[in-house]
Amino acid sequence: MRMKKKMKKPSTLHCNAGSRCSIPMLLWGIVGLILLLLMYSLKSGHDAESKDKGALHLSHRAVLHELEVVEEENIQMPPPRKRSPRAAKRKPRRPTTLIDEFLDDSSLIRPVFFPSAKLAIDPINVESNNSLYYYPGRVWLDTEGNRIHAHGGGILYDVKSSTYYWYGEYKDGPTYHAHKRGSARVDVIGVGCYSSKDLWTWKNEGIVLAAEEKNETHDLHKFNVLERPKVIYNDKTGKYVMWMHIDDANYTKASVGVAVSDFPTGPFEYLYSKRPHDCESRDMAIFKDEDGVAYLIYSSEDNSEIHIGPLTSDYLDVTPIMKRILVGLHREAPALFKHQGTYYMITSGCTGWAPNEALVHASDSIMGTWETMGNPCIGGNSVFHLTTFFAQSTFVLPLPGLPGCFIFMADRWCPADLRDSRYVWLPLTVGGAADQPLEFSFGFPLWSRVSIFWHRRWRLPSLWKG
Repeated sequence: MRMKKKMKKPSTLHCNAGSRCSIPMLLWGIVGLILLLLMYSLKSGHDAESKDKGALHLSHRAVLHELEVVEEENIQMPPPRKRSPRAAKRKPRRPTTLIDEFLDDSSLIRPVFFPSAKLAIDPINVESNNSLYYYPGRVWLDTEGNRIHAHGGGILYDVKSSTYYWYGEYKDGPTYHAHKRGSARVDVIGVGCYSSKDLWTWKNEGIVLAAEEKNETHDLHKFNVLERPKVIYNDKTGKYVMWMHIDDANYTKASVGVAVSDFPTGPFEYLYSKRPHDCESRDMAIFKDEDGVAYLIYSSEDNSEIHIGPLTSDYLDVTPIMKRILVGLHREAPALFKHQGTYYMITSGCTGWAPNEALVHASDSIMGTWETMGNPCIGGNSVFHLTTFFAQSTFVLPLPGLPGCFIFMADRWCPADLRDSRYVWLPLTVGGAADQPLEFSFGFPLWSRVSIFWHRRWRLPSLWKG
């Protein structure tokens, strides 16, 4: 009997009507399709990322452009005051300058520098509550409607509470002279502290380090001097550490003081005072670097030079290491900050309560050689330029999320009535080529230019979310 041959079923799949394709070919086709989809997805993502970066760059440039559009000031000098014939014969009258008018509390143009309290920045005023505008030189009120007293201060951003804390000298007292040749002063009241989420609306947290009323031998006795308090947080110890300038009424003690607290709102426990590195210390600042190392920066040797040295790991003392910089330049009021690996510092001249020209200095290493880059002030007029907008530096605050953008914080001192001293906050940017050659070598620095822009009113860009 003849058997029928068993036929094997062909290993084919119907891919299209009337055609066949092998399984390997089909698998390779699927793999290819997946690869094409993956490549398309990656390209689309890259394009979207590039588009987002481009949009962010354009937005950042728009922000910078908005902050860099400065305003000019044309202040008319008042007519000369009449002098008696006897006074005219005794001494020829020199021309009165704008700085003379600024220092004269009876000047007819005083409201230009110290606007009426009716124009105060008031966060509880319904009309201005949503403006968030800064008005340099105006009275600034807290959330209770009282003047903010945080002079010569600095700001700490507390990560744990996502809050900014502004510390400074509480000068709500009468101005007087301790003796005939003494400078204007207010009795020590203590260090004021204010908190904010947006850097515009400030709540009074009270006096976090109070003066000593009775013990005349105490550093914080009211007849002594407490200036320029700064607070930093120690990540290792969990303590908030305050450094400040401590002095006597004659400014002969020339020391730093240290206080500590478990909370940013105090109370702070005063520990001691000393002359760091056995040197005089007057105007000072504290800077905490990205690696957690903190530094003390202070004017020394009759303010003829500035010293920089690292603190101990607990931030409660200085180490023996110290670097002398800006020797012979007579600078004070240091405000140090960092951008893209470069250290910058703004300083003031030494002219007492009178305003003078700011200078910016830069270095690749905080303990290295510092070069002077020139005057950072732009706008106003030539006198504004040479007087730091009639103010003195105290702190530079970085704005996270806005690379190269900072707030320059300064005090506009009122020697006739120190409690009426005002705050001058202005936008500061780092970018562009420097416009002044290096001081100690030929050529121009590779560091970017630091610029502080004058505005009668301005506010933080909408891109900054706090």
